[in-house]
Amino acid sequence: MTTELAGAPIDVRNVSRWYGDVVAVNDISFSVGPGITGLLGPNGAGKSTLLHMISGFLRPSAGTVEVHGEAPWRNPSLFRRVGLVPEREAVYSFLGARGLARASACLHGLADPDEAAARAVSLVELEDAQDRPMGGYSKGMRQRAKIAAALVHDPEVLILDEPFNGTDPRQRLQLMEMLRRRAAEGRTILFSSHILEEVERLAENVLVIVNGRLAASGHFHQIRRLMTDRPHAFELRSSDNRALAAALVGLPHVSAIQLHDGRLDVRTSDFGAFTAQIARTARDCSVTLHELRPADESLESVFSYLVGS
Repeated sequence: MTTELAGAPIDVRNVSRWYGDVVAVNDISFSVGPGITGLLGPNGAGKSTLLHMISGFLRPSAGTVEVHGEAPWRNPSLFRRVGLVPEREAVYSFLGARGLARASACLHGLADPDEAAARAVSLVELEDAQDRPMGGYSKGMRQRAKIAAALVHDPEVLILDEPFNGTDPRQRLQLMEMLRRRAAEGRTILFSSHILEEVERLAENVLVIVNGRLAASGHFHQIRRLMTDRPHAFELRSSDNRALAAALVGLPHVSAIQLHDGRLDVRTSDFGAFTAQIARTARDCSVTLHELRPADESLESVFSYLVGS
């Protein structure tokens, strides 16, 4: 599945990247326009490799990557229009956030690196700790310092690899609001995450990567509907599993039931209907529910369904 936008700031065409016999990214095509796009996938899916090719740090083994019509590989002049926040820790422990942002501003040849650094640190609300050495920062603070350094030259394209790692809820909300403001000003923001809720809260459009392939792309709510409407599995424990199984057999959305030692496994085609009805069904047959939990709610299981859909 591909998403194509004529004249999009980021354009990826039939791109693959392999390391010896290991294929990290396999024949992926998509375009990313202004606004916020989430790159969603389990750990090891190929998200970081893909972002590094878009950022110019890796050369595609096959296919083409263009950012604003230019190939990013060995094209340092393009970095004036692109900001990158890598997942890997890439900070100097003896510098503060302002020092890191100022160093980035100098590398970009900005006319007033002090003013640019102050503005970038303010964007991530790190002024109170800006001169403390980053060796004493929390992981969330280091993340914000990295984002400030990437924003210092006001890039048109911002690429973030797992940007919310280590941030607390307040920091995460503040960073999301800052990114929304930049997107509203016409910037192109592409960020990766393996956490579904982060993508849901921030991105309108999503790219789903599984095992190096593009499993789904488009508007987030369309993709989310596929995730919700897929078959679901539940594990239940109750005071009488056999009686509960007999009652559940008659429900139209229950497709399979298995009894195990002390446990009841149920598959349903309608997540909402099942969770709304299970308590009432148990009560009607005088059974006490001790435990009810989804058995297949990992991102890997969701993506496996998308790959096969």
